[in-house]
Amino acid sequence: MTKEEIYKELNKVGLDKQDYIIIAGSSLVCHGIIDETEDIDLACSKEVFDSLDWPVRVEYGLEIKYQDCFEINYHLYDLEHIDIIDGYQCSDLVTTYELKKSMNKPKDKKIIQKLELMICSQDNYYFERKLRDEGITLIAGVDEVGRGPLVGPVVAACVILPEKFSLDGLTDSKKLSEKKREVYYDEIMKQAVSVGVGIISEEVIDKVNIYEATKLAMKEAISKCSVRPEHILIDAMPLSIDIPTTSIIKGDFKSITISAASVIAKVTRDRMLDELDKKYPMYDFKDNKGYPTKKHLDAIEKHGIIKEHRKSYGPVKNYLEKQLSFSDIS
Repeated sequence: MTKEEIYKELNKVGLDKQDYIIIAGSSLVCHGIIDETEDIDLACSKEVFDSLDWPVRVEYGLEIKYQDCFEINYHLYDLEHIDIIDGYQCSDLVTTYELKKSMNKPKDKKIIQKLELMICSQDNYYFERKLRDEGITLIAGVDEVGRGPLVGPVVAACVILPEKFSLDGLTDSKKLSEKKREVYYDEIMKQAVSVGVGIISEEVIDKVNIYEATKLAMKEAISKCSVRPEHILIDAMPLSIDIPTTSIIKGDFKSITISAASVIAKVTRDRMLDELDKKYPMYDFKDNKGYPTKKHLDAIEKHGIIKEHRKSYGPVKNYLEKQLSFSDIS
């Protein structure tokens, strides 16, 4: 049913608009997030629920009454978290997101991700606030940088921010200018409860692979925090550790704490590549930060590789194999 069809059915059911809240998929249609839904989900007070002479069933552990295209329950009745749309009371997006996530239907996976992204784009304190509501105060964000470059280490940062942390415009470090990152780096270091940085060398990357090296960098960053976190928010990657964790896809955009870690990791590694550029200016590390740009690849062909290059990475590995074949011929 479309929004217009939902309204039409609601006008026929005989309930006052103030007696119910439109919830779940029906709420998403009213918010314009999806185009249509199969039925109309409502929540009402226990008093209104008891007055309805509708059939009853139990679903997801909830007592539900149903009639025609309607399903209604009193368990999800929450007047504190509603939006008024076209005169109808609808559960807000955060409430709808949390309901969809708790139900965890496979068909809702994409819409859950979409809602999470929308909510966090407006409020990147969402995950931190949820944890603080549970009494958790030492919340760490962990992020890494440097998985793709041909040269240098992978760097991870672990940052614990204070509850009153404030830094306008802080987001994923990749979306910030270098100048902005430097300013934010200093401010994060100034305000943070604790910061730890993990650096895993190119030798270890070649030995264990970049995925495992990234996890090692994250664990090192966590261990170097002067304060032990109670919970860790991680950008995308799952991490096995003796502290509760939440892995968040696009976490460096959705979580203020992961954004802070992203900035610390990025600035730390960029400064390392700037120093390497002073030793080997022909590779243009100051601009490419070790990524395989044309200038970097041309420099490898002309000048060869340096100790800091990752020998297991394609272009470097190909160069070494080519040199080996030349030596065999000669």
